[in-house]
Amino acid sequence: MKFQKTHSLEEIASIIDCEYVGDKKFPVTGMNEIHVVESGDIVFVDHPKYYDKALNSAATIVLINKNVACPDGKALLISDDPFRDFNKLTNYFKPFQFSNVSIATSASIGEGTVIQPNTFIGNHVVIGKNCLIHSNVSIYDYTVIGDNVMIHAGTILGADAFYYKKRPEGYDQLLSGGRVVIKDNVGIGALCTIDKGVTGDTTIGEGTKIDNQVHVGHDTVIGKKCLIASQTGIAGCVIIEDEVTIWGQVGTTSGITIGAKAVILGQTGVTKSVEGGKSYFGTPIEESREKLKQLANIKKIPEILNKLK
Repeated sequence: MKFQKTHSLEEIASIIDCEYVGDKKFPVTGMNEIHVVESGDIVFVDHPKYYDKALNSAATIVLINKNVACPDGKALLISDDPFRDFNKLTNYFKPFQFSNVSIATSASIGEGTVIQPNTFIGNHVVIGKNCLIHSNVSIYDYTVIGDNVMIHAGTILGADAFYYKKRPEGYDQLLSGGRVVIKDNVGIGALCTIDKGVTGDTTIGEGTKIDNQVHVGHDTVIGKKCLIASQTGIAGCVIIEDEVTIWGQVGTTSGITIGAKAVILGQTGVTKSVEGGKSYFGTPIEESREKLKQLANIKKIPEILNKLK
């Protein structure tokens, strides 16, 4: 998430009431998660296991719960609770905006686009030309939709990420300040849910078609001309490259990559990254030909046991 203007380290520290290490005028241009940070971004870390990863990341401002040596060219924000303070910054720079109309006045809707009844379009949403948005669709704030997109009834774009920190009193949610970005010529079925990024974008690439009842987690990036069948659940921070086919009832773990033109057969559990150009099946996932051979051999076990008697 990029800020509308550059802020100083001192300004950011004053927002969250914390100490800092570095030049008080050190430039801060945004905030992001570790996998998408850039120079000028704040990243937070609250566990020693991940200190080195955060300190050595592309982020130049690290929100951390220990006063450690500051790497050259970077700055630190010292907080007793980085998770809480990262939420404070999200709430400060992108607070929830109430709406009491079906289509926000700040929304932009392109020529030739049809919006069916009972659809909600939030603040600062951008929808391109010649789209068809069916009834009872909810499009949360800041969502961006390209041209020639079709979205069927009951779909929700932009709900919060499923991202929580366990505390003694319960689970504390990490606030989501990112967006959903739908490229041109995408088709989205009925009752789909696509969560916005925590600080970045959840992106559906040009020409991709998504069946009914599919879930796409936060910060996932789906490439061009993919096919995703019904009841598939894609976790957060997944990269699905171009022209991937995913059949029904597939589930993925987070943070993996599915290579271009891969085919994932139905009811597969994608437990790790897989290369493109191959067909996969089963849980744990394997190349489909090998997995089907294994299943065929399992059927032979009774016969083999009988021969051993």
